[in-house]
Amino acid sequence: MERWRDALESLLLPLLALAGGVLLFGGFLGLGGHDPLQAWTLLFKGAFGDAFSWQNTLQRAAPLMLTALCVALPAQAGLTVIGGEGALVLGGLAAATLPLLVPLPPGMAGTALLLLAAAVAGAGWIALAGALRQWRGVNETIASLLLGYIAIALFKHVVEGPLRDPASLNKPSTLPLPQDVLMGSIGPYDVHWGLVWGLVACVIAAVWLAGTTHGFAVRVVGGNGRAARLVGLPATRLIITACALGGAAAGLAGGIEVAAVHTAANASLIVGLGYTGILVSFVARHQPLAIVVVAVLFGGFLAAGSLLQRRMGVPDASVQVLMGFCFLLILAAEAWRGRLGQTLFRGLTVGLSKSLKGSSA
Repeated sequence: MERWRDALESLLLPLLALAGGVLLFGGFLGLGGHDPLQAWTLLFKGAFGDAFSWQNTLQRAAPLMLTALCVALPAQAGLTVIGGEGALVLGGLAAATLPLLVPLPPGMAGTALLLLAAAVAGAGWIALAGALRQWRGVNETIASLLLGYIAIALFKHVVEGPLRDPASLNKPSTLPLPQDVLMGSIGPYDVHWGLVWGLVACVIAAVWLAGTTHGFAVRVVGGNGRAARLVGLPATRLIITACALGGAAAGLAGGIEVAAVHTAANASLIVGLGYTGILVSFVARHQPLAIVVVAVLFGGFLAAGSLLQRRMGVPDASVQVLMGFCFLLILAAEAWRGRLGQTLFRGLTVGLSKSLKGSSA
């Protein structure tokens, strides 16, 4: 009974928070003189209304799956890491820099090396936050956030300085990647292969956490670190490994954005995908398979921004207000954890007993 109650609660709390966020967003636009009903309709149409909307949604969801894993995997080990933006931009920078250092084979092999370099860069950066937590006692939330700012500053310095392409006048960029290592689209659709990488990464993460002893050990450390140490688990190594894997996912997202979208490293990478991944992970309760669904939903919100701008005259960035409302309600919903499911089950039990008494009478 308790297991079913917890499952119901884990499903209902995020759904209620998302519904509340959408309602508040409509009210927010209503205060500005806009029709909330029209806003809700355009949100749906812009995200899922037709094939073009779906392709735009899925393309935006691909990096969110990976940046959300940067939060979810360390969270399974008991850490709150929010520095995915830094790992993403360094991953993109590593992918853009690699062809300048070594010649790459053409085709899929060269693309794979680009993505490997991006993943390694992201893994090392977030593993540093885990190492600071374990070896120096630095709070991982603050460390990862500050490391993110350092990564962005380093990215801007390199892109606008030593590695700047002289031909990039208005927007400083690195040299474009060779055409034969760029990541193409899936068949005739306007969705790049990064979506497949994101899906595969989420599935692998879910299998690792639920189906391997190593993943189980990480969850044990996250549940009770002191008990894990008492039974002999290498808590420090497991925590740093979880951080590295999460960072690798975010770095991979940066590499994919460079190889599939921008073709070079520039300021277009710094659009908050790492920060949106924090929200995606929290809504999904840090569960890798749930991240896929939530990432598609928030990818749809981002895709609908341009439609809201065209039809209602609101800024494209207004969807950030929607996601802010959702994040606040998700955090507030934690106060109900442990109580909502109990209240619902009590109500269902009372209602069922009354109906049984009425039928017997």
